[in-house]
Amino acid sequence: MGRSTLEMADIVHCRTAFFGGHLLRCNECGHEDISYNSCRNRHCPKCQAAARVEWLEQREKELLPVQYFHVVFTIPKELAPVAFQNKKVVYDTLLQSSAETLREVAATPKYLGAEIAILSVLHTWGQNLQHHPHVHCVIPGGGLALDGSHWKPCRDGFFLPVKVLGSLFRGKFLARLRAAYDKGLLEFHQSIAELAEGSKFRELLSVLYEKNWVVYAKRPFGGPDKVLRYLANYTHRTAISNHRIIRLHDGKVSFLWKDYAHGCRRRVMTLTAAEFPRRFLMHVLPKGFVRIRHYGFLANRHRSKKLELCRELIRCAEDAPDSAGCDAGQDVLLGPAPCPVCDNGLMQRVYRFEAGETPPALRHLPPFEPP
Repeated sequence: MGRSTLEMADIVHCRTAFFGGHLLRCNECGHEDISYNSCRNRHCPKCQAAARVEWLEQREKELLPVQYFHVVFTIPKELAPVAFQNKKVVYDTLLQSSAETLREVAATPKYLGAEIAILSVLHTWGQNLQHHPHVHCVIPGGGLALDGSHWKPCRDGFFLPVKVLGSLFRGKFLARLRAAYDKGLLEFHQSIAELAEGSKFRELLSVLYEKNWVVYAKRPFGGPDKVLRYLANYTHRTAISNHRIIRLHDGKVSFLWKDYAHGCRRRVMTLTAAEFPRRFLMHVLPKGFVRIRHYGFLANRHRSKKLELCRELIRCAEDAPDSAGCDAGQDVLLGPAPCPVCDNGLMQRVYRFEAGETPPALRHLPPFEPP
């Protein structure tokens, strides 16, 4: 059974008796309900909320009271089929090359002359679910001086020149891709089988070297609370969320999408019931692949020490900045849910059933007395 088939099986069975669950009972009126377990698959749209909240709590502790920037790296469309057939190699190349580019340009005295921090998030999809690998980078507006003596802020509203970033990114990415080819790490099948020939592959590289690679900087976030709102939307996102799916009728699936080529207009796309899951499964990541990474002084090895130094140098309190008012994760309900019948009690777990076991029958019971 292929990996995509296994992923789809998890998603289809998510929150069904297949994974087991719990019998819930209101501690006031005795109302009962069944709560089925989630599949916990990272590609499942229904299973990311709790993981996102936990992850955001950790990121909140790492935020600095400075302006934050958002830089996006993408690759030319000619590379999309190569990336699709060599996901692990190309996605890793994309993440590594973009981070190296940012760090190298930022360390140049002409631009900033500092060690920066980068939180990188890989996305492989566009709004229409087609294959579109790109990396979102969230970066504090400044960095540690290379000798560690002081904090160097960037110019207000400007981080690094995107044309310089694009040119360097192109060189680093293609050099890594060529090295992977020389080591025999790339595969080419079907429509791109000819690239297995060295001359054809070199021809592709020549075409790509002539293109302008797109790196663009979005408007800066402002303070840390706005960064958390952004991260809540982007880090644990799947290719499509349930609320965008509006109709399943006559063997076709209709969903909402933003047409960025025409002023971000909201449109409805309709695909066959076979094409829709095919597009969704295009974005299943290789097993164990890490799509959220930290670089610079956010790298795990020195994170705590360097963050403490940063706060000291920018005259910030040692504790993490106050993000009161940030609503990231408020859509996730932690702890017992309120009773949908009486509104006064809480739905508490009173029985657990294992995967594949028949759920207990619901029955009318007298009010449940908590222990």
